[in-house]
Amino acid sequence: MTQPHGAKQFDLLNIGRSSIDLYSNDVGAPFVEITGFAAYVGGSPTNICVGARRLGLRTALLTGLGEDPVGDFILHFLEQERVETRYIVRKPGHRTSAVLLGIEPPDKFPLVYYRDNCADIEITIDDVLAAPVQDAQVVQFAGTNFSKDPSRSATIFAAELARQAGAKVVLDIDFRPDQWHDPRAFGVAIRSVLRHVDVVLGTQDEINAAMLTDPSQMSLTHSQVSDTKVRGDIEAAIAGLLALGPEALVEKRGEQGARVHLRGGEVIDVPGFPVEVYNILGAGDAFGAGFLYGYIKGWDWYRAARLGNACGAIVVTKHGCANFMPTFDEAMAFADGYGGLD
Repeated sequence: MTQPHGAKQFDLLNIGRSSIDLYSNDVGAPFVEITGFAAYVGGSPTNICVGARRLGLRTALLTGLGEDPVGDFILHFLEQERVETRYIVRKPGHRTSAVLLGIEPPDKFPLVYYRDNCADIEITIDDVLAAPVQDAQVVQFAGTNFSKDPSRSATIFAAELARQAGAKVVLDIDFRPDQWHDPRAFGVAIRSVLRHVDVVLGTQDEINAAMLTDPSQMSLTHSQVSDTKVRGDIEAAIAGLLALGPEALVEKRGEQGARVHLRGGEVIDVPGFPVEVYNILGAGDAFGAGFLYGYIKGWDWYRAARLGNACGAIVVTKHGCANFMPTFDEAMAFADGYGGLD
């Protein structure tokens, strides 16, 4: 593994969406029968930032919040978690994002986003210039950042700055179909930034969505993609993605663990941990936090992904995401119960 290098103030800077996540308290009930929700903090880069902080990394977050009580709720939580919040910007006239989630294990988790006029998509190039992009070992962002400007251009600018400063750049593909006017636009946006990216994280569906290797998918409408898994030749998609610049693609495979694909052709299978699924939402972000801890600490690909699997397995048994991220000791104790990380 090529390690991040240099003495930097932060181990990790995460850029992108944040939200209040309202998770159904009526586990197993259809969405129409939900009677109450629990309030947590969410948003993929925010979840990863909190998870990495709990593991022991020095993390900072660049996101946008509205000047509203929901923004206060998120900021209060992040400050309690000792995430560096000074680069979080309040966006007058815009609202903090919200997500509602039903929980019907083992495989039904209806999700509704409220992102109209949301604050985090208003991150600008000036916000990036004020953030420690050049003072972090790793800069991580998500694919949803590219759904609209000014966040799209600000994120690409951040990737350019990070690379110039010798930081590693990590992209979580984070395909959310209902955030895009056209699924093909998602692939165009992702492919446009890959030359600035060192490591990509994603599921098979996300990888295929980013590369659109199956021609039949090119004619799908937005609503069809929302209800249809984007399929295709996954091996061709992986090869095509790595050819555009990244040194590694980490394929998140759920209960099967993870598979690390290196640009030189090496493939590393990393087994997961068998647990009973309670709520899958957030498990991928927990994986990202664990993987990035190992990556930043200079671990090999296998061990870093194995810690990611442990963190994901812990969170998949919990009600929410950021609020339930494990500490390093908790993750290691969990992994030791299955023979450890090696």
